[in-house]
Amino acid sequence: VQLQASGGGLVQAGGSLRLSCAASTSGRSFTDYSIGWFRQAPGKKREFVAAISRIGGGPLYTDSVKGRFTMSKVNDKNTVYLQMSSLKPEDTAVYYCAARWGDVSITDHFYENWGQGTQVTVSS
Repeated sequence: VQLQASGGGLVQAGGSLRLSCAASTSGRSFTDYSIGWFRQAPGKKREFVAAISRIGGGPLYTDSVKGRFTMSKVNDKNTVYLQMSSLKPEDTAVYYCAARWGDVSITDHFYENWGQGTQVTVSS
């Protein structure tokens, strides 16, 4: 599966952005993939943000974004969204979407396919 992330940009603290991750699959259905969002700030390790399982159920979120970020998966559009609200300067990072043909995970090395990343910058 190939992933294309978009929607990043510059926003003031307290603002909102919606990231999109469009998937191109070959042979396998998008419904068979669990999708994760990860981010990497300058000088820091990549960290888990949110993920949604291929088998349904509610998304998983890291504690720092709970109540502010909402992840959704629209299978008939092969697209995943990350709605980000009440953004903080510490949310500044490159955001990556990743796909895993299997169960959801919050660990990045379990994901086989990665998009190119989209920059989110939150000014104070």
